[in-house]
Amino acid sequence: MNDIFSDRISDVPRSFIREILKVTLDKSIISFAGGLPNRDLFPVEDLREATMHVFEHDAKDALQYSTTEGYLPLREYIAERYATRHNLKVDPSEVLITSGSQQGLDLLGKVCLNEGDDVIIEEPGYLGAIQTFSVYRSTFHPVPVMDEGVDVDILSDVLDSCNAKLFYTVPNFQNPSGITYSEENRIAVSRLLQDRQTLLIEDDPYGELRFMGSEKKSFRHFLPKNTVLLGSFSKIVVPSFRIGWIVAREEVMEKLVIAKQATDLHTNYFCQRIIHEYLRTHSIDDHIELIKSVYLKQRQAMVDAIKAHFPSDVHHTEPEGGMFLWVSLPVNVSSVNLFNRAIEEKVAFVPGNPFYVNRHETNTLRLSFSCVDEKTIEEGIERLAKVIREFV
Repeated sequence: MNDIFSDRISDVPRSFIREILKVTLDKSIISFAGGLPNRDLFPVEDLREATMHVFEHDAKDALQYSTTEGYLPLREYIAERYATRHNLKVDPSEVLITSGSQQGLDLLGKVCLNEGDDVIIEEPGYLGAIQTFSVYRSTFHPVPVMDEGVDVDILSDVLDSCNAKLFYTVPNFQNPSGITYSEENRIAVSRLLQDRQTLLIEDDPYGELRFMGSEKKSFRHFLPKNTVLLGSFSKIVVPSFRIGWIVAREEVMEKLVIAKQATDLHTNYFCQRIIHEYLRTHSIDDHIELIKSVYLKQRQAMVDAIKAHFPSDVHHTEPEGGMFLWVSLPVNVSSVNLFNRAIEEKVAFVPGNPFYVNRHETNTLRLSFSCVDEKTIEEGIERLAKVIREFV
C-alpha cells in the first residue's frame, strides 16, 4: 500500500499540536497547549441573527456556487479596513477569500515553490507554515527571532547565500514566541529585500489583538511590491467558518486564483455571507475590545504566576498582544521530557521542537493564555513550576 503515496507526503509529519490536543481532552488536565480563541467570547447571538437574515433575505443566492475570488462586498470590507486601520491602500481586486489563512500558505506554496526551492522562515516559527511548505519539499533557511524581530545580520547572510522565493513572517505577536517586530526591525528587513525578487509573506492573524504598546506599520508600507498579506477572521470572530484572505499584487493574484480554482473552486460562500452580514450590522471593534480585555487579564495572570513560581533561570517573553508567550529553560533541559512529566501532573503545553526545522531536542516551550481563566492559570503554572524544579 505504501507504494501508492507520493514522496512529498511521506516527508511531512503530523501536526504535533493537533496530536497534543487529543491528550488534553482529559478534563482534569489544565491545558496551555492549544492556540485556540476563547469559545466564551464567540458572538453567538449576533451570528445567529446574521445567519437568519441571510436565510430570510438571500438564501437562494447564498446557497449557490460563487466566484473563486470571494463575495465582493466582503472583499470591499477587508480593503476598507486596511485603509481605515492601517492606512494601506488595498483594492478589492487584490483580495482573495480563502479557507483560513492556512489555505493562503498552501496556495502560495503551489504557485511559487518547486522542489528544493529556498524558503526563509523564522526560528522558532509557525508550525503550520513549516508543515505546509514541507509538502512542496522546499529548502528551509531559519533565521532566529530576537526580542525586536528577526536577526537582521543573519537574514542578510541567508539572503546572500541562497535564492529565496519566500520569506514567511508573523510580525505581530508571533506564533509561537509572542514577540512583535519593532518598526526599526521592519525597516531594516525591508531594505534587505528592496531589490530582490523574494516575496515577504506577512501573516497577521493576531494583529488586531493588541492590548498594550503601540501599533506597528505593516511591511506593505515599506515594501509594497514584494509584500503578500494574510489575514483571518478566526481569531476575532470565529475559527470554524474558516474565512481568511490573501492580499497580493495583480500578477501574483492571477496565479493564486488559478490555484484556488483547482483546489476548491471557492471558499464556503454561505459563511462568507454570514460573516459579511455580521460585520455590516455589528461593531467588530466593540467585539475586539471585549476579546482584548479578557486576554489582557489572562496574559497578566500568566506573567505574574511565572514570575512568582518559576525558577529564576527560566526566561519568558512578555507579549503586548495575541495569545502566546515563550519560555526558555536552561540549555540542558528537554522540553519533551518536561512535557511527558507535566502530563502526569495534569498540565499541558507545547514543547518547542515542532517550531524548529532540523531540531529534535529543544529547551523551549509555548504557553497559550487565551482559553484559561486567571484562577486556573495560577494553578496550572504552579503545577508546571513544580515539574520544572525537578529538571533544573
